[in-house]
Amino acid sequence: MANYPIVTNPGLDQAERTFERIIGNSAALESVLEQVEQVASTDSTVLIEGETGTGKELIAHAIHNASQRCGRAFIKLNCAAIPLDLLESELFGHEKGAFTGAIAQKIGRFEMADKGTLFLDEVGDIPPALQPKLLRVLQEQEFERLGSGHTHKVDVRLLAATNRDLVKLVARGQFRSDLYYRLNVFPILLPALRDRRADISSLVTHFVKQFSHRMGKRVGSIPPETMAAFQWYSWPGNIRELQNMVERAVILSRDGVLPNPLPKRRTVVMPLTQHRFLAACPASMTLEDSDRALIVETLERAGWIVGGPRGAAAKLGLKRTTLLARMRRLGISRPIHQEETEVLTLAPAGIRREDAHL
Repeated sequence: MANYPIVTNPGLDQAERTFERIIGNSAALESVLEQVEQVASTDSTVLIEGETGTGKELIAHAIHNASQRCGRAFIKLNCAAIPLDLLESELFGHEKGAFTGAIAQKIGRFEMADKGTLFLDEVGDIPPALQPKLLRVLQEQEFERLGSGHTHKVDVRLLAATNRDLVKLVARGQFRSDLYYRLNVFPILLPALRDRRADISSLVTHFVKQFSHRMGKRVGSIPPETMAAFQWYSWPGNIRELQNMVERAVILSRDGVLPNPLPKRRTVVMPLTQHRFLAACPASMTLEDSDRALIVETLERAGWIVGGPRGAAAKLGLKRTTLLARMRRLGISRPIHQEETEVLTLAPAGIRREDAHL
C-alpha cells in the first residue's frame, strides 16, 4: 500500500523565504506572501483579514521579521480577550491610583512596542468609546496614560487583524469609519484552508513531525485513506482545527501509522459522480488516485472551466498552468457527451472541437 512519507521540510524552503512556520506553496498562499514582501519594508499600517484559524498572527510575525524593525519588540494584544473596562489600560497604561485597584504604575502595549511593532488581534472588538483614542495614537503617535496629563510620544508600526466584516460594522455605527480607513491602508485577506487544499498534505506532515517529536512517538507514514480524509474535510476551523486533529491522530497512532482522527459524522459526503469514480479505484487508494478524484470532482463542480476566478484552479488553490500540467500527467480530459459527439460528427473536417459549438 502506498503511504505518505513523513518528510522533514514539506512545501517551500522556509529558510530561503525568511517566513518561518508558514507552510505551503499553493497559488493562494503565494499571493499572500507576495503582498507581505511588498509591504514589509514600509511602516504602513496593515489590516490582516480572514476567518478564525487562518494564521493571521503568523502573517503579522512574517511582516515584522521582514521589516527594518526586525530584532526589536513585537508586542501583541488580543482585544477580544481583555475586559472592556481594562482594555484602555492595556493599550495605554495607567498611573498609580488612576482607578480602584491601580496600586502601581502600569506601562501599556504602545509604550512596550516603541521602535517596534504592535499587533492588535480582533481589532473589530474595540469598543466605540475607545476607538477615538486609538485613532489619535495612529495619526499623531502620542497618547496619555490613564490618570496622567503627560503626553508620551512613540514610534510604533501597527498591524491589526480581524475575522469580522469591518465594513458592515461601520455601516451599523459600531466602528468608526475614520478609524477603519486608517487601519485599512494595506489590507491582506488570508484564504480559508478549503481554498488552499494543495497545502493540506504539507501542513499534515509538518504537524505530524512536530507532535510526534513532542510526544516521543515514531510516526513513519500516513496511509492514503487518512490523507484523503484530511483533504476532503471542509475545515471550518481552518489550520488551527487541522493542527488539533493531527495532534489527536498522533496520540492515537500505533505501529508508526497515522490513523484517520475525523469522526464519521464529519466525513464529507461526495457527489454521486465522485462515488462512481472511487468505486473503480483499489480499496487502498494511492496518492495519485486521490489527486485524480479531487481534480475530476472539482472540474465537474466548475463546469470543466479551468481558469478564471470561478474555475477549478482557483477552487483548488493552484495556478492554471499547474492544474493543466497535473491533468495531463493524470490523463484527465473533459468527457464528450452524446450531443457533443453528434456535433463533432456533423462538423466539417478541420474544424476544432470548440469551434463546432458555435
